[in-house]
Amino acid sequence: MASGPKLSDAAFRSAAERALIGEHPTIVKLRALLERVAATDATVLITGESGSGKEIVARAIHTLSVRSGRAFVPVNCAAIPHELLESEMFGHERGAFTGAAGPRHGLFSTADGGTLFLDEIGEMPLQLQAKLLRVLEDGIVRPVGSDRATRVDARIIAASNADLIAAVRKGGFREDLFYRLQVVPIIIPPLRERRSDIPLLIDYFLDRMRQRLPGRDWTVTREAMVHLWSYDWPGNVRELENMVERLVIMCEDSVIDTPLLPGNLVTAGRMAETRIPATLGEKGVNLNAMVRELEGRMINEALKQTGGNKQAAARLLGLKRTTFSAKLRRCGVIAPASGDERDEA
Repeated sequence: MASGPKLSDAAFRSAAERALIGEHPTIVKLRALLERVAATDATVLITGESGSGKEIVARAIHTLSVRSGRAFVPVNCAAIPHELLESEMFGHERGAFTGAAGPRHGLFSTADGGTLFLDEIGEMPLQLQAKLLRVLEDGIVRPVGSDRATRVDARIIAASNADLIAAVRKGGFREDLFYRLQVVPIIIPPLRERRSDIPLLIDYFLDRMRQRLPGRDWTVTREAMVHLWSYDWPGNVRELENMVERLVIMCEDSVIDTPLLPGNLVTAGRMAETRIPATLGEKGVNLNAMVRELEGRMINEALKQTGGNKQAAARLLGLKRTTFSAKLRRCGVIAPASGDERDEA
């Protein structure tokens, strides 16, 4: 399969932009990585929390590649019973097992020439992992109950929200398969580590709602946006998208304000604290991310207490005005409205 995108340069960049919306440095770097990866046939392993956009990234890689004209076949390894997963993946012959009334092509054959996306790869049973490894090595698929083999050309993109390295240590995932899948590792940051993108995502989801409901329009008040920014979003972008849809449905006019937000979101946004581990543990910690999150929370709290007055907030935190403004821009904090426009950065 030849490498390089067959899309126009403009379409190529547009698809990369849509893959992960945001201007946070981690997302900008991720979009650039997607462009480079899409120009190859390399196997990719995407990791990230549930709802962070793993399938969106996989689809973007496929869309940006020369395989975009062929099938993108997603399969959730956790959603298919283990005893049926092998047949789903590789197909079967008639009579291969009880209920196999006729031959069937597997998902590898369906994805021939395109991309096979294996979501929740960590849920795949060990016996099937060995067969998958063999297919990745030689590109040969053998249906269940068959002595014939078929060559397929499907790009593999796998994803997991579990710690596969820990699974390897515990014997729940094959080490050789892990390294074969992780030719190009892609890590998607959780939404709480790129809070500055929350307003952009909200605008994007509101635009989609406007397209679905022509003639309607909605705005989010600054106070409501502060609460949305402060919340940790354990369900990540998917949870935020569902929340925007909920708020639009519940909104009786065109203004989404704090009283419309669910109580747990407002309380969690106000009370959430950066969790500092007692020990580093085997995996260690992301100190930079932890410091950024703590700074963002403290700046946000200072702005709330001062009604958005940046000069007063800087004094509360013992910072120079210029230092405070630089941290404010880096953290992407949404400041409450202030009556004193002189302290605008």
